[in-house]
Amino acid sequence: MNSNKHERQPVLYIPHGAGPCFFMDWNPADTWLGMGNFFKGIAATLPQQPKAIVLVSAHWLEPQFSVTGHARPELIYDYYGFPPHTYELTYPAPGQSQLAQQLADLLNADELPAQVDAHRGFDHGMFIPLKLMFPGADIPVIQLSLRADFDAQAHLDAGRALAGLRDDNVLIVGSGMSFHNMRAYGDTSFSAISDEFDEWLTAAVESPPPQREQLLSHWEQAPQARQCHPPRAEEHLIPLMVAAGAGYQSEGQKIYSEHIMETTISAFRFG
Repeated sequence: MNSNKHERQPVLYIPHGAGPCFFMDWNPADTWLGMGNFFKGIAATLPQQPKAIVLVSAHWLEPQFSVTGHARPELIYDYYGFPPHTYELTYPAPGQSQLAQQLADLLNADELPAQVDAHRGFDHGMFIPLKLMFPGADIPVIQLSLRADFDAQAHLDAGRALAGLRDDNVLIVGSGMSFHNMRAYGDTSFSAISDEFDEWLTAAVESPPPQREQLLSHWEQAPQARQCHPPRAEEHLIPLMVAAGAGYQSEGQKIYSEHIMETTISAFRFG
C-alpha cells in the first residue's frame, strides 16, 4: 500500500464511565472492568494508528461550536469527590493548532459558527477513556465542544461537515454515555427502561443512513428517551449525533454493550 494512502478511519461513540472510575477501587470491584477492557481493545480494531483524534466530549458546552487550539492543553479534573490520586492522573497528548483551525473552517463553511479556543484544556470525557485506548498519549487530540442548545440536527450536520477528515487518517470519537440519568444508576426499576431505550437506539444506529439521521434527529420521541436522558441533561447522548453525522455514508453497528449499575450502556461504530 502507498505510504501516503490510508484506509478511512471509522467513527466511534463510546461511554466514558463514571469520573475516573477505571483508575480507582470500586464496589463491586469489577463494575467497570468490561468497559475498561473494551477501551483497551479499540486500537487493534482500527485500520492503522490515527494521525490525530477529534473527540467530542459531553463535558464541554458552548453557545457555538468550539475547538481546542492549545499546543499542550492542561487537564481539567471536572469530577468531584473522588480519591486524591485521581486528581494526579496525567495524559500529555499534544494539541494541533493547524487541525483545530481546519475544524473551525469546515464548520464555518457549512454555516455552523465555530471558533478556536486557545486556552481550553482536556476534560475527563477525553483523557479518561483515551488513557486506556491510546495509553502512549502520543497522538494529537483536538476536542470539539457541544453546542449548548443540544440541537440534534445541528450536531448531525457538524459531524457531516467533518466527515472528510476520516479519509485523512483522523479518528472522530464521540464520548458520552448512552444512558445518563444520575438518579437512576443502581435503581433496578430503570433496568427495563434502559433496555427499551437501548434497543431503540441500536435499531436507529443500525438503520440505513437516511433513516438513521431521521430517527436520531428526533431521538426524544424514542421510548423512554426522557427517562434515560432527562430534559436539558442530554449532553451525554448528543456526541452520538456528531459521530453519526461524520459516519453518514457508513453502516452503523453496536460494538459494546453491558449492564452496569442496573442500566444498559452501549457503544457504537460507523464504518
